[in-house]
Amino acid sequence: MKKVLLAILGILIILGAILLIKTYTYPFKKNTSGSGEGWKPVKNDSAVMRLSGGIKIPTVSTGSLGEFNYAPFGLFKEYLKNSYPLVYQNTEYVEVNQYGLVYRLKGSNPKLEPILFLSHMDVVPPGDADIKNNEENVFRPNDKPSEPVAKVAEDWDYAPFSGAVANGRIYGRGAIDMKGMLFSLMESMNNLIKNKQTPQRDIYLAFGFDEEVGGQKGAIQIADYFKKKGLKFDAVYDEGGLIMRKGNVAGVDADVAVVGCAEKGFLSAKIKVKGLGGHSSMPPMESAIGKAAVIMQRLEDDQMKPVITPLIKEFFTNIGGAMPFTTRLALANQWLLKPVLISQLTKNNTTNALVRTTTALTMMKGSDGTNVLSPEVEFVVNFRLLPSNTVKDVREHIAKATKGFDVEVEEIDNTREASAVSPTNTKAFKLIEAGVKEIHPGAIVSPYLTMAGTDAGKYEIVSKNVYRFMPIKINSSEQQSIHSTNEYLSIENYLKMIHYFEYLMKNYDK
Repeated sequence: MKKVLLAILGILIILGAILLIKTYTYPFKKNTSGSGEGWKPVKNDSAVMRLSGGIKIPTVSTGSLGEFNYAPFGLFKEYLKNSYPLVYQNTEYVEVNQYGLVYRLKGSNPKLEPILFLSHMDVVPPGDADIKNNEENVFRPNDKPSEPVAKVAEDWDYAPFSGAVANGRIYGRGAIDMKGMLFSLMESMNNLIKNKQTPQRDIYLAFGFDEEVGGQKGAIQIADYFKKKGLKFDAVYDEGGLIMRKGNVAGVDADVAVVGCAEKGFLSAKIKVKGLGGHSSMPPMESAIGKAAVIMQRLEDDQMKPVITPLIKEFFTNIGGAMPFTTRLALANQWLLKPVLISQLTKNNTTNALVRTTTALTMMKGSDGTNVLSPEVEFVVNFRLLPSNTVKDVREHIAKATKGFDVEVEEIDNTREASAVSPTNTKAFKLIEAGVKEIHPGAIVSPYLTMAGTDAGKYEIVSKNVYRFMPIKINSSEQQSIHSTNEYLSIENYLKMIHYFEYLMKNYDK
């Protein structure tokens, strides 16, 4: 018995040594981040005012297939023309499907593939939260900046289409998503023209107008326009990632710039479950709503298998060096500890979404009466697909969950596969890293998986290098204001974003 115990102890010592050696020799990316604030914003009240004016135009997209009020979009087009005459005078300007805007700034070397920057002018509805201050034409760019919010606001500080500038912030629906990026791109291109800085390769800007409802009339048709012209882009840059403030990525004591090199796919299924209807005084042994409940429980209990994809493995390798020892131990020894690692990742809703095609039950409809049994109950389940899963996989998963029941399954909204994964060993990605270091030297830059849908995926037909990143540093509460209440963009973030995009445009071929 003593020999057995000694043998077990010896095995444990050897195993412990292997775990430690692998942890200390694992190729976690060394954080070579610099210190200091990086490029410091230069006061530019004119640029701030132009963005403020753009936010005041309520370019709201709602409904399916882009059926909404287009009058504000016409006003927005005219506002851009009046705000940036140099851009319109010095670029080739094209309108695609009336409201899609495309600008081409010619470079000095037509043999080089162009680069493309994206944004969109539409915004989601502002909601009906209360407004604290209804004062109009608030423009106080010299206010002392307030600290970033620590929780999601219940009310709007200023009206959602006021474009108010106060407290070091630019308030309004679309300030972050995505008019801040749209105007920063226009400002950057305007600065290049004004300073007579001709890039080597052509630079394109393309702005959609229905991204929030799927991009069917905007981005898809703009991308098709480029394809028909035979254009291939060396890089496409769009929204998708952000710079998360230190403390907002669990376990990482640094700012983290997450660059979306892929985005999840999408499938929403309306499942109609049939049963016996009638009066509630004589109910059947199993109602339609009871059957629906069983299916929904199956979908939540038996979700699609979690997987650490190569992209997420690279993400953990990049940030792992700044994480606690126990986390590094698990990441470096997945040959043994992967089940433990995945178990921990799937316990948190944020990290669970990184490693799994997620399942979300979102809508349900049954009887309209308290004493009426509906013969049919319907509910909606939304899946966000990992790049390792396909639409076919999800359809089979739904079929398994509904087996044994009389159901009809209808896919609603825009079903799409997960995007391709763009490489990180490209000039286009390395320039993102350099651009981030220019404005935030202390940030860790890493590839990432974008959870939400963007216009970027539509442009895979014209480029293999598609990156989703907006260079603004925010915390999780500010991030949650997107599509929610009291959305704002700090003046500092806006001015740094202008500089970042100008840096990319000027330095792409240096």
